[in-house]
Amino acid sequence: MEAILYLAIMLAIILFWFILLKRPVYEAVLISFIALVGITNQWSSIGTYFLDGMNTSLIYSMTVFVAMSILMAKTKIIDSAVAVILVLLGRVTGGAGYVSVAASSFMGALSGSGPGNVMATGAITIPAMKRSGFPPELAANIESTSSYLGNMIPPSSNIVAALGAYMAMYPDAELTTGQFWVVCWGCALWFILQRFLTVFAFCKYYKVKPMKKEDLPDLKETLRAGWQGLLLPVIILLPFVLDFFFKDNFFTARLGAEGAKYFSSSMLYFIAGVAAIFAYIVVKRKQDLPMRDVVKMFSGSIKSLSPAIGTCLFGYMIGSLFADLNVAESLQAVVGSLHMGKLGLCLILPLFACIMGMVIPGSSLVVMFGGVFISLFAGVGVDPLLVAAMLPCICGVMCGITPPLALGMYAGMSIAESDFGKTVKNDLWWVAIQYALEVIVLMGWLPILGL
Repeated sequence: MEAILYLAIMLAIILFWFILLKRPVYEAVLISFIALVGITNQWSSIGTYFLDGMNTSLIYSMTVFVAMSILMAKTKIIDSAVAVILVLLGRVTGGAGYVSVAASSFMGALSGSGPGNVMATGAITIPAMKRSGFPPELAANIESTSSYLGNMIPPSSNIVAALGAYMAMYPDAELTTGQFWVVCWGCALWFILQRFLTVFAFCKYYKVKPMKKEDLPDLKETLRAGWQGLLLPVIILLPFVLDFFFKDNFFTARLGAEGAKYFSSSMLYFIAGVAAIFAYIVVKRKQDLPMRDVVKMFSGSIKSLSPAIGTCLFGYMIGSLFADLNVAESLQAVVGSLHMGKLGLCLILPLFACIMGMVIPGSSLVVMFGGVFISLFAGVGVDPLLVAAMLPCICGVMCGITPPLALGMYAGMSIAESDFGKTVKNDLWWVAIQYALEVIVLMGWLPILGL
């Protein structure tokens, strides 16, 4: 029962510091770490916990992908790609909604910011949906739930944290980054399909019409201006696909097992840089974005980036402390004594993550509870690799779409100018379907690419 006590103390401190005192979440996580060290008298190991956190290379991977997303937003290369998708799908019944799902999911994976992505892509997709007959509350929720879907799609920083949780539990696993990403895509495909089907059902219910021809941009002009933006998915994703399919026959044969392993890990760093350089090269008016402004842009972003990195660092330190205290094993024993079984755990843990996500950022939840969740699910027969790939979903996606603290929903409402009550009622449908699909995937009832 000590494990539950430690978790309760940690959560109580975070809730008190973050909710009642309205202080930053990274402060709450750090203070909870210090309190746990004091309670367990682990002061002699505090330096080790700090080094464990700093030695987690995945923190640095998160940094480079966030830096990449900053440049993507500044160059507006994603806007041109969204416009191309809008032209291609706009004449389909409900096409603006499908554009929102596709564009917002991809942009959300790049930006890692649910509310920020709602504001960026929603400025284009929400008015387009309203013009084609979508009720304002539905337009707001399609955009917000699709934007947060990006949290579970590589190269989202949540994926990096989930991989770190898995490798911490299974350090000897022969798993490359490419292999893990393919499993994450395999999970994400089902949720993207679910979004499309839900949009289709609502379009039938509300009798949504296709967009008018005069509301769509010219196809030739849009392709001429935006075709380069469509190369971004290829630049970012292709290396990981090649790593997955040709790891043994090509990379290992030429670089050896160790070389192939480190090459796979290094992709998390250089691919973000390559994509950022590409975005800067193809930007139309470089005089509007001189290099000195790029430098200022990154330096000015450190203030907003530091809290997220600090939260993850302190979360990893708590994870290292919990490993010393055998929290995962103790929790597994407690859960086992309840005889919940596989279905019970698949019902309870996503619900727990959803509730915690109302007060703790999704990426922090992955760092803090990732190892515990993997251990608990593995104890009832769920594939731990599947659990790791689903961590960004059950922790990162639900946190932004579940009322009353659904930041993505509020961001969508501000653009759609939708009624609060109607938006919340419509949003609950999306939350319920999301939760049901999480349970289905974790139960292993659907085939997953890469497993």
